[in-house]
Amino acid sequence: MNRRSVLTGLAAVTATRLTSAQNLTPAANPDWTTPFPPHRIAGNLYYVGSRDLASFLITTPQGHILINSNLVSSPPQIRAAVEKLGFHWKDVKILLISHAHYDHCAGSAQIKRETAARYLVMDADAPEVAAGGAGNFRYANDKSMLYPAAKVDHILHDGETVQLGGATLVAHKTPGHTKGCTTWTMKIADSGKTYEAVIVGSPNVNPGYNLINDPKYPQMAADYTATFRTLKALPCDIFLGAHGGYYDMQVKYAKLKSGDKNAFIDPAGYKAYVADRQQAFEAELAKQRANPI
Repeated sequence: MNRRSVLTGLAAVTATRLTSAQNLTPAANPDWTTPFPPHRIAGNLYYVGSRDLASFLITTPQGHILINSNLVSSPPQIRAAVEKLGFHWKDVKILLISHAHYDHCAGSAQIKRETAARYLVMDADAPEVAAGGAGNFRYANDKSMLYPAAKVDHILHDGETVQLGGATLVAHKTPGHTKGCTTWTMKIADSGKTYEAVIVGSPNVNPGYNLINDPKYPQMAADYTATFRTLKALPCDIFLGAHGGYYDMQVKYAKLKSGDKNAFIDPAGYKAYVADRQQAFEAELAKQRANPI
């Protein structure tokens, strides 16, 4: 089966699973809470998430950057992964997220308490993070989707850089999935080469999203369109994402363990994934235009 077929199959599985908010829960997604071996992706970039909820550690001599705090229950798992790699939890100085859904940011308040890390969040997601998910255009009335509020120490804007100890990340606003969904990019030096790493926030249209008639988010369809334009323009060697399933993390990890040092270098996979997600968005948009929600 070629990669395109695999991606299409994954998309179909995702659409089948995520038929309601109830399926956006840890109970319905055991891979969200199942530990996964922490590992070095390339250079100073490491994976410290669960089997599917991705969390990334960027290490520097002046402290570390953590992307995604995941569930309320996730900080002990993330901390154990960081320490298993030989790094100190208290050395996490900056906390970032991919977007303001509880499966990616619910653990932020605890991580801030334990590490005193500065919390940097994209402008349009910052109010929701500070309100613990209240005000979300889709899930504000679903208590299961709320999470502990966390103080945002700095509000990010599209194209802003985050720097620490020689590491530089660029925050690309890729809205639609949330209003402030963020895709992170950075250059990774490894074995004398420099690679472009892309950590995709999320280009997915969740069940129940009203792309054209949502009074709480009237520009949703236009935002998704802009997001795909942004994603297609990004140079990518190392393809990563907010969920391990976005980039076939488990398959690539198995290749890494078998000795493939370039397991995560996948520019073709990135292009195929973005194209597949754009096709899914456009199909849903056409469906809703023909039969408005």
